[in-house]
Amino acid sequence: MLTKWGKALDRAHILPEYPRPQFRRSNCEILNGEWDYAITSVSAQTPPERFDGTILVPFSPESELSGVGHRLLPTECLWYRRQIEAPPGYDPNTEDLLLHFGAVDQFAEVRLNGVSLAHHAGGYLPFSVALSETFINGIPNELIVRVRDETDTVCWSRGKQSSSPGGIWYTPQSGIWQTVWLERAPKRRIEVVQIKPLFDQSEVELVVWTNCGDAGSVQLLGRETAFVSGTPLRLPMPGFTPWSPEEPKLYDFSMTFERDHVESYFAMRKCSLEQDEQGTPRLFLNNAPYFHNGVLDQVYWPDGLYTPPSDEAMIYDIELMKQLGFNTLRKHIKIEPLRWYYHCDRLGMLVWQDMVNGGGKYGAAAISLPLVFGNAHPDSDYAYFAREEVRGREAYTRELHETVMLLYNCPCIAMWVPFNEGWGQFDANRVVDFIRALDDTRTIDHASGWHDQKGGDVKSLHVYFKPYRYSRDVLGRAVVLSEFGGYSRSVAEHSYSKKEFGYKRFRSEEALMRAFEKLYQREVIPAKAKGLAAAIYTQLSDVEQETNGFVTYDREVVKMDPSRVRAINAQLSDAPAAAEDAEQTDEEIKA
Repeated sequence: MLTKWGKALDRAHILPEYPRPQFRRSNCEILNGEWDYAITSVSAQTPPERFDGTILVPFSPESELSGVGHRLLPTECLWYRRQIEAPPGYDPNTEDLLLHFGAVDQFAEVRLNGVSLAHHAGGYLPFSVALSETFINGIPNELIVRVRDETDTVCWSRGKQSSSPGGIWYTPQSGIWQTVWLERAPKRRIEVVQIKPLFDQSEVELVVWTNCGDAGSVQLLGRETAFVSGTPLRLPMPGFTPWSPEEPKLYDFSMTFERDHVESYFAMRKCSLEQDEQGTPRLFLNNAPYFHNGVLDQVYWPDGLYTPPSDEAMIYDIELMKQLGFNTLRKHIKIEPLRWYYHCDRLGMLVWQDMVNGGGKYGAAAISLPLVFGNAHPDSDYAYFAREEVRGREAYTRELHETVMLLYNCPCIAMWVPFNEGWGQFDANRVVDFIRALDDTRTIDHASGWHDQKGGDVKSLHVYFKPYRYSRDVLGRAVVLSEFGGYSRSVAEHSYSKKEFGYKRFRSEEALMRAFEKLYQREVIPAKAKGLAAAIYTQLSDVEQETNGFVTYDREVVKMDPSRVRAINAQLSDAPAAAEDAEQTDEEIKA
């Protein structure tokens, strides 16, 4: 099943945009496109003499757009090969050549000219490899990437990938699934910047690290200010415009260190848990109550699986939800390419970021029965949550740290969600402390759905099979409906499968629309008046057998009347003036 963007794919220019919008250098060569591939036994330690054909990077071999159509098994090894040459202007005496991978699922080894340069574990986070010492200037160099993927057979992070997909569990994917690019960078260079808006002080705090210490300069609002590597620098922002979904103001700035120049951006906004004038705990944005009205967003593509077929495809999903009147996306059990977060930043969309789950085989008592009985089990019981393996818990903690640091600068991120429905949950309150030590600027949903350990900033509920009635949290946390709805309508000619999964099924657009209106009018809107702080409807798009999206899996059919959805959402808005005029007509949205 192809999306319109997959049908229009230019194989010579696949996802050509610069991959790191908040850390931009001018020297970049995108390596997406045709690579050689081969599949061998996992025991093979050297690449085969003959490769099987070509694969379209960065699409996983399981995806239609890859051109391969093979599901990598834990007993198999996937090999990539291509030739690379020095980018124009490369000076090996003053510059390093850096090879960047947006994400490779699950274990990757990078070799250049037969030399092993790096190993990386974890399928959802970026990594970089310095090539300079092995790279031979002036001739083609052979790049090899060796990949293994154990999916759900072991304790590593896997998200919603399943070796037995069905219902809420999906087709597993492997290998390179985000952009690969080559970058020239000075040997003495800027490595990292951390950006912290100090909303109440009308300042922004920057910490810039170089790889060699020393000082550089920051250019912001026409002013140039010196920085010292690793030392916080506070810059005044008098009369700043606060960032919000209604007015997503971004401020550009740049950093210069000797011959290195990096461009970035930030926003002035504040996320917090506070009490409103009636003493009710609420989620606040910029020191005012702000109802997070959103949808669950898993971002799977029928043609690319984890990988969007284009930048425009990512933008479509975000803009569609804004046009329907939502202001929040809960990024569910996945980490997106950094350009996705950039589009949320610039378009104005709050994001709740889930961590990717792992662990052993989940038991129904831990992950399913609480939906009916509502029990909460102590998550120090590692066996109950399939978290006995120390190496799995250590890997989760390492990836949690990397995730928070990767997305720390993104203005759109408003909430961290470390655990969902008990999937590999453990020591949630310790995890909250761990996150707060890294980032004290955002709120935390420590256990989304059930298995509440009485921590975090919110009491988080998933309600599907019974009416929701608001009840205040005795611990003084905000109450959020972090999943609900899931109403299904299958559109046969736009469905992935004849099987249909949803929490309540409807056979016509009108029946679905009326049920949606009834759900919000009888349950969500009254609850908000009493104290409900957020509502996250399931979900943005259909995904494989799940047919409970606002839009079909191929993004061709919007299933509900946009004007009626907007009318409902307008009643939940805490914005100073809820937008009533959509950027597009309803007919254009549904087309």
